Amino acid sequence: MLYWALIFFILALIAGLFGFTGIAAASASIAQILFFIFLAVFVISLIAHLVTGRRPPLA
Repeated sequence: MLYWALIFFILALIAGLFGFTGIAAASASIAQILFFIFLAVFVISLIAHLVTGRRPPLA
């Protein structure tokens, strides 16, 4: 998921460089949403690790 956030961030930078404001804004918003989802999953995993003392199972 972090990979896709970085891809959309790079796409937004490239689109912004060429002046495509609509594409840049859309890519930046998608990257921002994916970043916050990744951050939430990380915090939940960290709390689960601290509470249980073990790693959560991988899906």
